[in-house]
Amino acid sequence: MSSSEIDPTAVIATLNKILETELAGVVRYTHYSFMVYGYGRIPIVSWLRAQADESLLHAQMAGELITGLGGHPSLEIGKLLETHKHDIGDILRESLEHEQASIALYHGLRAQVEGRNLMLEEYARQQIAAESKHISEVEKMLRQPGDQGSLVC
Repeated sequence: MSSSEIDPTAVIATLNKILETELAGVVRYTHYSFMVYGYGRIPIVSWLRAQADESLLHAQMAGELITGLGGHPSLEIGKLLETHKHDIGDILRESLEHEQASIALYHGLRAQVEGRNLMLEEYARQQIAAESKHISEVEKMLRQPGDQGSLVC
Protein backbone atom coordinates (compact mmCIF):
# COMPACT_ATOMS: atom_id res chain seq x y z
CA MET A 1 0.00 0.00 0.00
CA SER A 2 1.61 3.21 -1.12
CA SER A 3 1.32 6.12 1.25
CA SER A 4 3.62 8.52 -0.57
CA GLU A 5 0.91 10.98 -1.49
CA ILE A 6 -1.08 11.00 1.75
CA ASP A 7 -0.26 12.08 5.27
CA PRO A 8 -0.08 8.62 6.89
CA THR A 9 -0.15 10.02 10.43
CA ALA A 10 -3.36 11.95 9.80
CA VAL A 11 -4.97 9.07 7.90
CA ILE A 12 -4.07 6.59 10.65
CA ALA A 13 -5.56 8.97 13.24
CA THR A 14 -8.81 9.12 11.26
CA LEU A 15 -8.86 5.36 10.79
CA ASN A 16 -8.35 4.93 14.54
CA LYS A 17 -11.37 7.18 15.19
CA ILE A 18 -13.34 5.03 12.74
CA LEU A 19 -12.14 1.88 14.51
CA GLU A 20 -13.17 3.27 17.90
CA THR A 21 -16.56 4.40 16.62
CA GLU A 22 -17.29 1.08 14.93
CA LEU A 23 -16.32 -0.82 18.10
CA ALA A 24 -18.69 1.41 20.04
CA GLY A 25 -21.34 0.43 17.50
CA VAL A 26 -20.76 -3.25 18.32
CA VAL A 27 -21.36 -2.58 22.01
CA ARG A 28 -24.23 -0.16 21.41
CA TYR A 29 -26.19 -2.40 19.03
CA THR A 30 -25.59 -5.48 21.18
CA HIS A 31 -26.84 -3.62 24.26
CA TYR A 32 -29.89 -2.35 22.40
CA SER A 33 -30.71 -5.90 21.29
CA PHE A 34 -31.01 -6.94 24.94
CA MET A 35 -33.37 -4.09 25.74
CA VAL A 36 -36.09 -4.69 23.13
CA TYR A 37 -39.43 -5.93 24.42
CA GLY A 38 -42.85 -6.38 22.92
CA TYR A 39 -44.53 -7.97 19.92
CA GLY A 40 -41.94 -6.84 17.38
CA ARG A 41 -38.97 -8.00 19.46
CA ILE A 42 -37.63 -10.83 17.29
CA PRO A 43 -37.17 -8.96 13.99
CA ILE A 44 -35.86 -5.86 15.74
CA VAL A 45 -33.35 -7.86 17.80
CA SER A 46 -32.22 -9.63 14.62
CA TRP A 47 -31.72 -6.29 12.87
CA LEU A 48 -29.79 -4.82 15.82
CA ARG A 49 -27.52 -7.85 16.06
CA ALA A 50 -26.86 -7.71 12.32
CA GLN A 51 -25.83 -4.07 12.80
CA ALA A 52 -23.46 -5.14 15.61
CA ASP A 53 -21.94 -7.79 13.34
CA GLU A 54 -21.49 -5.26 10.54
CA SER A 55 -19.90 -2.75 12.92
CA LEU A 56 -17.40 -5.42 13.95
CA LEU A 57 -16.58 -6.11 10.30
CA HIS A 58 -16.11 -2.37 9.70
CA ALA A 59 -13.82 -2.15 12.75
CA GLN A 60 -11.76 -5.06 11.47
CA MET A 61 -11.41 -3.42 8.06
CA ALA A 62 -10.23 -0.17 9.65
CA GLY A 63 -7.73 -2.05 11.82
CA GLU A 64 -6.29 -3.85 8.82
CA LEU A 65 -5.87 -0.54 6.98
CA ILE A 66 -4.15 0.99 10.02
CA THR A 67 -1.60 -1.81 10.22
CA GLY A 68 -1.20 -1.72 6.43
CA LEU A 69 -0.11 1.90 6.78
CA GLY A 70 2.34 0.94 9.52
CA GLY A 71 0.16 2.24 12.34
CA HIS A 72 -1.01 0.77 15.61
CA PRO A 73 -4.75 0.13 16.03
CA SER A 74 -6.30 1.90 18.99
CA LEU A 75 -7.47 -0.06 22.01
CA GLU A 76 -9.92 2.71 22.82
CA ILE A 77 -13.63 2.56 22.17
CA GLY A 78 -15.79 5.40 20.95
CA LYS A 79 -18.41 7.25 22.92
CA LEU A 80 -20.96 5.01 24.58
CA LEU A 81 -24.14 6.79 25.53
CA GLU A 82 -26.48 5.20 28.06
CA THR A 83 -29.62 7.27 28.17
CA HIS A 84 -31.65 4.58 29.93
CA LYS A 85 -34.31 5.20 27.30
CA HIS A 86 -35.21 1.85 25.83
CA ASP A 87 -38.29 2.62 23.83
CA ILE A 88 -37.79 1.42 20.25
CA GLY A 89 -38.09 5.00 19.00
CA ASP A 90 -35.41 6.18 21.42
CA ILE A 91 -33.12 3.31 20.44
CA LEU A 92 -33.59 4.12 16.76
CA ARG A 93 -32.96 7.84 17.27
CA GLU A 94 -29.75 7.04 19.17
CA SER A 95 -28.81 4.61 16.36
CA LEU A 96 -29.39 7.37 13.83
CA GLU A 97 -27.04 9.70 15.73
CA HIS A 98 -24.39 6.96 15.81
CA GLU A 99 -24.71 6.30 12.07
CA GLN A 100 -24.47 10.03 11.31
CA ALA A 101 -21.29 10.29 13.40
CA SER A 102 -19.84 7.30 11.56
CA ILE A 103 -20.60 8.66 8.11
CA ALA A 104 -18.98 11.98 9.05
CA LEU A 105 -15.74 10.14 9.86
CA TYR A 106 -15.81 8.31 6.53
CA HIS A 107 -16.40 11.61 4.70
CA GLY A 108 -13.40 13.03 6.55
CA LEU A 109 -11.27 10.08 5.48
CA ARG A 110 -12.40 10.46 1.88
CA ALA A 111 -11.41 14.12 1.92
CA GLN A 112 -7.94 13.19 3.25
CA VAL A 113 -7.22 10.63 0.55
CA GLU A 114 -9.29 11.72 -2.46
CA GLY A 115 -7.15 11.79 -5.57
CA ARG A 116 -4.14 10.60 -3.58
CA ASN A 117 -4.80 6.94 -2.73
CA LEU A 118 -7.34 5.04 -4.78
CA MET A 119 -7.66 2.08 -2.42
CA LEU A 120 -8.38 4.23 0.62
CA GLU A 121 -10.68 6.48 -1.41
CA GLU A 122 -12.71 3.49 -2.60
CA TYR A 123 -12.82 2.11 0.95
CA ALA A 124 -14.17 5.43 2.22
CA ARG A 125 -16.74 5.62 -0.58
CA GLN A 126 -17.96 2.07 0.08
CA GLN A 127 -18.31 2.79 3.77
CA ILE A 128 -20.17 6.04 3.05
CA ALA A 129 -22.58 4.06 0.87
CA ALA A 130 -23.07 1.44 3.60
CA GLU A 131 -23.63 4.05 6.31
CA SER A 132 -26.01 5.98 4.03
CA LYS A 133 -28.04 2.81 3.63
CA HIS A 134 -28.17 2.34 7.40
CA ILE A 135 -29.31 5.93 7.89
CA SER A 136 -32.06 5.44 5.31
CA GLU A 137 -33.20 2.24 7.01
CA VAL A 138 -33.35 3.85 10.44
CA GLU A 139 -35.17 6.90 9.09
CA LYS A 140 -37.77 4.62 7.50
CA MET A 141 -38.22 2.72 10.76
CA LEU A 142 -38.81 6.00 12.58
CA ARG A 143 -41.64 6.98 10.24
CA GLN A 144 -45.24 6.26 11.05
CA PRO A 145 -46.97 3.65 8.87
CA GLY A 146 -48.20 5.31 5.69
CA ASP A 147 -45.89 8.33 6.09
CA GLN A 148 -43.93 8.56 2.85
CA GLY A 149 -42.43 12.00 3.51
CA SER A 150 -38.93 12.48 4.80
CA LEU A 151 -38.22 12.17 8.47
CA VAL A 152 -38.15 15.28 10.60
CA CYS A 153 -36.72 14.58 14.07
